[in-house]
Amino acid sequence: MNRFILSAFAAIIGIAAAPAARAGEIWRATGLEQPESALFDADNNRIIVSNIVGNPGEADGNGYLSVLSLDGKTITQHWTDGMDAPKGMAIAGGKLYVADITKVRVVDLASGKLIASIAVPNAVFLNDMTSDRTGKVYVSDMLADTIYRIDGDRPDLFVRDALLASPNGVFADGDRLIVASWGKGIKADFSTAEPGGLLAIDLASKAISPLPGAQKFADLDGVIAIGDSIYATAYMTGTLYRYHAGGTPEAVAHFKPGSADIGTDGKSILYVPLMNEGEVAALKLD
Repeated sequence: MNRFILSAFAAIIGIAAAPAARAGEIWRATGLEQPESALFDADNNRIIVSNIVGNPGEADGNGYLSVLSLDGKTITQHWTDGMDAPKGMAIAGGKLYVADITKVRVVDLASGKLIASIAVPNAVFLNDMTSDRTGKVYVSDMLADTIYRIDGDRPDLFVRDALLASPNGVFADGDRLIVASWGKGIKADFSTAEPGGLLAIDLASKAISPLPGAQKFADLDGVIAIGDSIYATAYMTGTLYRYHAGGTPEAVAHFKPGSADIGTDGKSILYVPLMNEGEVAALKLD
């Protein structure tokens, strides 16, 4: 979420409740401004980071994208300006797609130039993004229990269902979409009446399936999959979870509250945006 929301629930979770984890951490990039998403750009050997810079729901023009090297150094602080509150990102067809409240921004991946804005009808709070093997892009609408699919420049409703329980993180994994839900009954401080969990959506049939053993355990934010492991962040506690099919989620790292839309190199490295600290942490997996 953001620094404004953090002050509202700090007393509930306790500042000392989730000390920063160092196990497996290989570097931290600093000097960012409410980094919400960290996306690995394999073709260009870099990490693209979205910076909200303000209220995540306000169209204030303050948001921008940064570029980091693979060892956490800042290459370009203001790579793409002119956004409001950019969050999740996805790459498809040589373009970068960025969720920005009710629009999806399209950026030329070579130059960083903002080339288009796709208005998503009826969108409320667009959050995370991912792309599938065919180049279609998906974006979650956290406050509308909805996921949209974008083919080229045309947004279409993909799934709208209360079962999604405030979908935040999305990750295309073969023939399915993995979804990390924040939970039901979101309150003013973004705590929930019922915590979220992990789900899968069949890309062909659109059938929603809760992942066994991974329900109602945390208010989840980002999600990625590597092999048979799924990793998800819980923003409110800063916890990074790992889940294997048939098991239960286990905490593998702890940060201060604010861990958001994680990225990965697809092999052994995770990139964790720490919104309230203005940092991105890189973790080496076991």
